[in-house]
Amino acid sequence: MAKANLEKNPHDVAGMFDDVGKNYDITNTVMTFGLDRSWRRATRKLLDLKPTDKVLDLAAGTAVSTVELAKSGAWCVACDFSQGMLAAGAHRDVPKVCGDGMHLPFADNTFDAVTISYGLRNIHDFEAGLREMARVTKPGGRLVVNEFSTPIVPGFSQLYRTYLPRMIPLLGKVFSSNAPAYEYLAESIRAWPAQADLAAAINNSGWSEASWKNLALGIVALHHATKPE
Repeated sequence: MAKANLEKNPHDVAGMFDDVGKNYDITNTVMTFGLDRSWRRATRKLLDLKPTDKVLDLAAGTAVSTVELAKSGAWCVACDFSQGMLAAGAHRDVPKVCGDGMHLPFADNTFDAVTISYGLRNIHDFEAGLREMARVTKPGGRLVVNEFSTPIVPGFSQLYRTYLPRMIPLLGKVFSSNAPAYEYLAESIRAWPAQADLAAAINNSGWSEASWKNLALGIVALHHATKPE
């Protein structure tokens, strides 16, 4: 079965997610103790969507996040690099497009808002991905990055770092259709920039005023920014 590494070769990443699509949603819910649902709601609320908005949900996977965004009444499209993940969400009634985060198949200034959940760290060059998201967003448009991050409570942070490399692969063996993919998941989370570093990268990639909101003591952070007028 396919497993990516921290070099994040696009072919390897796509193949890995093709393999995990079947059980992806249930595995996420188990690994986050059901918190993934509230994190999706928090993303939608932070975007402050209007019914007239056009929204890009990048790295949407099975489109469960896109369905949550569409509750706002906005027109939302799911875009993912993995055809297997999109196929696993075929029953969800939202538009779906297969596309590369570094070369998005959309025209300049198309969307009022763009979001990416747990997918930015899987893009080979995530800063190129941020620039592409800015390109397809209208001036004044909004970005929310929902991503695993760095816990902010020292004692809890140590416990989390102990849990991460041991428990995530173990749960992957039990629930996932591609257990080695969850070894990569743990590795990629540990290597990911902390909150302030990611905010700086966002501001250097076509966005401005990047800030963040910590969830679950910083296990997840919602970074939000706007495209300059």
